[in-house]
Amino acid sequence: MKVFSLFLLSGLTVAGFATAPAKVVRVVDGDTLKVELNGRIENVRLIGIDTPESKVNKKAKKYATRSSQDIKTIISLGKAATSFTKSIVKPGDLVDIEQDVQPRDRYGRPLVYIYLKSGKMLNEEIIAAGFASVMTIPPNVRYQERFLRAYRAAREARRGLWASP
Repeated sequence: MKVFSLFLLSGLTVAGFATAPAKVVRVVDGDTLKVELNGRIENVRLIGIDTPESKVNKKAKKYATRSSQDIKTIISLGKAATSFTKSIVKPGDLVDIEQDVQPRDRYGRPLVYIYLKSGKMLNEEIIAAGFASVMTIPPNVRYQERFLRAYRAAREARRGLWASP
């Protein structure tokens, strides 16, 4: 809760909600970044999106079983999502961070929407390019409809992960 209250004190707003400035340290994977936020280095998880895993782990194996895709394919898709995210944000980039109702996930990572200097939301850009599925978990559902529109458009246009093999 401490991080959330610091965001509210920042005084900046994006779409009417309080934000905090942060500096990108590195992209961890397609939906997780390491940022410098309020003088601390934090792994932050992008709200509302889910990219495939880029390493063999329990979640990747579970997804492979559910989707009937082999683990190599899952990892390959995860690496593509990570590369896409890296193409948009670079170490040293200044971004704005917005939180929703629940400030942290069960692993203690801040849950965030990231706004690029262009004003575009990173979360939505990854979905729109076809490199993530929508994964909204209540109570953090502020942009659910917006994300669903971007997801449908990406699938229909066969972008990113939805492109033909």
